[in-house]
Amino acid sequence: MMNGAMAQTIPPAHKMGIKVVEADRGRAVATVPFEGNGNHFGVVYAGVQFTVAEMLGGVIALATFDPAKYYPLVKNVDIKFTGMARSDLRAETSLSEDEITRVEAEAAENGKADFTLDAVVKDEAGQTVSVTHGLYQLRARGR
Repeated sequence: MMNGAMAQTIPPAHKMGIKVVEADRGRAVATVPFEGNGNHFGVVYAGVQFTVAEMLGGVIALATFDPAKYYPLVKNVDIKFTGMARSDLRAETSLSEDEITRVEAEAAENGKADFTLDAVVKDEAGQTVSVTHGLYQLRARGR
């Protein structure tokens, strides 16, 4: 469902070939191919690495919280590049049950709640090529 919706909601991510491979309560994983996403010196373009990690905030929010009541948005994301990405990539992140409970209660009471996510982007060999720290917000619909 999320992969189909991505073509409509985030066309650039869809064009990059980003695929959501896991979207469960408190967990999100996405992949992006190397093919078509390289830069002038043969590694995955930095913007592609950023996108595959950043969009996990929306994926995890939609998989964890009721999308009929809430929607996610990104407030800030910092990225650190730690290695050369020369293969397909996998990005993943998670939220603890305690954090899920806090965010849901705060959003229900105040109409919105901030949460942070740390994502790790790895190459096919399992080497970390970038890490992100993002500030996201869950907002109540109609408020």
